[in-house]
Amino acid sequence: MKKFAVVLAGCGRKDGSEINEAITLLLSIGQHHCEYQCFAPNRPQTEVIDHLTGEKVDEERNILTEAARLARSQVKPIEEYKAEDYDALLFSGGYGVAKNLCDYAYKGAEMEVKPDVARAIVETREANKPIGGMCISPVMFAKLIPDVCITLGNDGTPDADNIMKMGANHVQTEHGDVCADNEMLVFTTPAYMLDATLKDVYDGAFNLVGTIIDTLDGKRD
Repeated sequence: MKKFAVVLAGCGRKDGSEINEAITLLLSIGQHHCEYQCFAPNRPQTEVIDHLTGEKVDEERNILTEAARLARSQVKPIEEYKAEDYDALLFSGGYGVAKNLCDYAYKGAEMEVKPDVARAIVETREANKPIGGMCISPVMFAKLIPDVCITLGNDGTPDADNIMKMGANHVQTEHGDVCADNEMLVFTTPAYMLDATLKDVYDGAFNLVGTIIDTLDGKRD
């Protein structure tokens, strides 16, 4: 049975992992008869947002502790991730990815990926194992994997322009589509980067997992 590592960025779309994306991703792994283990950084969130008002709140929350809300407490510190133990590494989206896993929310194309997250991505790439991302998370792949092909939904957006500035290639996609870079083993789907419904997000998550499984099974060129 294949086993996926899923990295979370907290809980809540404005300052953590987007809940619909995270849950549909975990559900899709199960529906493909595979297992998963969640990981998250064990450090404070960059900021905390009141999801009702959208305003910043003067309090501190831990990324790992918040991610445990989504993972039903079954989450490990990202330092414990080893590429050799898993078949693939996956990221859901949410603005917390751009704040807690990297600093894209603040620096755009000048972003840096946090060292603990960068290690997981680079180690997986060096092990020649698939990496998957939903929504905004592919910006991290653009930073760390030269010439990678990824999607953030529509061409001509500031985000698509930014990943090209970082040396990546952008592929326009629609709801449920998966951009497959079979050479780099990087697979991405737009989710809420488009004006998506929950079903659109689920379709993308399901197809993302399915595409990676097909690749692992040698069913795709």
